Amino acid sequence: MTVGRTGDPGPLAARDAYTLWAPTYDRETAVSVLENRGVEALTPPLSGRALLDAGCGTGRRLPSPSPDGPSLVVGLDFVLAMLVQGHDTIADGAQLVAGDLRALPLPAGLFDVIWCRLALGHLPALGGAYREIARVAREGACVIVTDLHPEAARAPSVRTFRDADGALHAVEHHLHEVADHEREARRAGLRLDARLDLMVGPEVRRFYEDAGALRQYEEQRGLPIVLVLRLVG
Repeated sequence: MTVGRTGDPGPLAARDAYTLWAPTYDRETAVSVLENRGVEALTPPLSGRALLDAGCGTGRRLPSPSPDGPSLVVGLDFVLAMLVQGHDTIADGAQLVAGDLRALPLPAGLFDVIWCRLALGHLPALGGAYREIARVAREGACVIVTDLHPEAARAPSVRTFRDADGALHAVEHHLHEVADHEREARRAGLRLDARLDLMVGPEVRRFYEDAGALRQYEEQRGLPIVLVLRLVG
């Protein structure tokens, strides 16, 4: 995913967008690199813990269960094309499940660590997803949520991707303030423990350069584009 200006092609509904995006989804972008850095920084050690990636796409970030690693690894997504794309490439032992963030087809209290990565911005309201995340979390679980940063969304910018033919598409996105995340998480029984605001900078300059968008890089340099929250039960 990249961050483009308003004026790109009109946004696609999330399911349609991710169906089209599936063949190229595993290609890194400025947003995905920053987002992954933030998740790695805030995720606790996974040894002996059950991990859920809610909104996993192709499951490309899932680790393998192992004696020294997580005991259980589950990735969930609501776009079948994403799950099919990832079926043959996910880490050994990881499981992929189809389902909606607002009605997780999983038992209560199963997971110690839950990721929900760049998914909640596709929902018009946060409450249902946070209630479900809290439901499947064990007591004391750690929840990592990432989103397009509200400052980027107000810039204004839009969430975009390039399909297999190189065409640029915008994805439907709903702006959620940090306070909105905190409020709905708190109502679900989760509290904010840590926060990262990840900005455009030299680490991701190469993606703008490859896209012939160095002018856009200079304009966006220092702009927070990824929000990372760590919540605890």
